[in-house]
Amino acid sequence: MISVARLAVLVGIAGLIPFITCVVVLIVMPQYSVAMLGYFYLYSAGILAFMAGVYWPIAMQLDNRCYPLSPLVTMLLSQVFFVAAGVGLLLSTAAQIVLYTLAYLALYITDARWMRVYWPAWYLRLRLVLTLVAVTCQLTVGAWFFLQH
Repeated sequence: MISVARLAVLVGIAGLIPFITCVVVLIVMPQYSVAMLGYFYLYSAGILAFMAGVYWPIAMQLDNRCYPLSPLVTMLLSQVFFVAAGVGLLLSTAAQIVLYTLAYLALYITDARWMRVYWPAWYLRLRLVLTLVAVTCQLTVGAWFFLQH
């Protein structure tokens, strides 16, 4: 049987494939840039919303405790990231570049700073690697976009 940590690593790494693929296609086959930008930001929104959803079960388990975050703050954080993911889809590409880059960084900072007591150490290491790759892809797409336009 596979451990939760190993499964999370495999799923996390597999989750990077669409980010990396979109970046490569943008650079190698720019004729597909409109579709790739659409796919890239749709996937970015989906992953951001998915990651934000992790805070709900934590909030429900907190009950009346308030350390390090209250259940209300934890649920509100979830909603902030979820709404940012959805609103980002309505923005211009230039605004999406900024929003998703900052949102992924903020999500990791939230996990590492305020939610760290809820996560095993291996999870935060995994999140750091996944966040670095996702943000690098965001920045690469942003650089590509601004160089093209």
